[in-house]
Amino acid sequence: MWDPAKYLDYADLRSRPFHDLVARIGATAPRRVADLGCGPGSLTVDLAKRWPEATIEASDSSPEMVTAARERGLDARVLDVRDWEPTSDTDVVVSNAVLQWVPGHQELLSRWVRQLPGGAWLAVQVPGNFSAPSHALIRALAASPGWADVLGGGLLRDEDAVGTPRDYADLLAGAGCGVDAWETTYMQPLSGPDAVLEWVTGTALRPVRARLGDEDWRRFRAELAPLLDEAYPPRPDGTTWFEFRRVFFVARV
Repeated sequence: MWDPAKYLDYADLRSRPFHDLVARIGATAPRRVADLGCGPGSLTVDLAKRWPEATIEASDSSPEMVTAARERGLDARVLDVRDWEPTSDTDVVVSNAVLQWVPGHQELLSRWVRQLPGGAWLAVQVPGNFSAPSHALIRALAASPGWADVLGGGLLRDEDAVGTPRDYADLLAGAGCGVDAWETTYMQPLSGPDAVLEWVTGTALRPVRARLGDEDWRRFRAELAPLLDEAYPPRPDGTTWFEFRRVFFVARV
């Protein structure tokens, strides 16, 4: 279950990779633009502004996110990204911070390339920070004796959740696409108490929150907070630097 309001904390910082991704799409007059994993729709509306003549197709697996997107005037629908198939007029596909949740998404990418019309653009961004302290500490705490029985069993994604830019470039070039692949590490300035904890609560901790009752959730956060504070100490001015590594690839079919 996603919390659209919590996800939109730090909305400006979270949106930077989306805009950097979309800027590399060269489509001028696409017929249909699909946003897979549209979230609350706050970024999908920018796709509509860039391509006002296109049909904007928005979907997300979270009913809560789809409701928020519809409140922004989007014709969004609830759909698992694994079940999506392009229509014959789909000229642009955008998937922003979604495929890290899908084991084996490389096969999904290969299928989409086979199904998309010639000349279509596929633009994807995924987090590349699964080995960072923010994620490693969550996994370590979840695997500790006090939590393993509840939070074990592969609940949290490991370092192999996503590939490298080279991995995706090889995959898509092998499928006959022109590929632009890269990575960026953003130094995100966070502020306030337990800044990194609040950041990951909206995304990485979502599976933990879904598994725990309210009391255990508060206890897990209380145990995690000092670990994150030690790994990400605030600067004298109160700002905490959070390294935010992202993997991007844009393919022309």
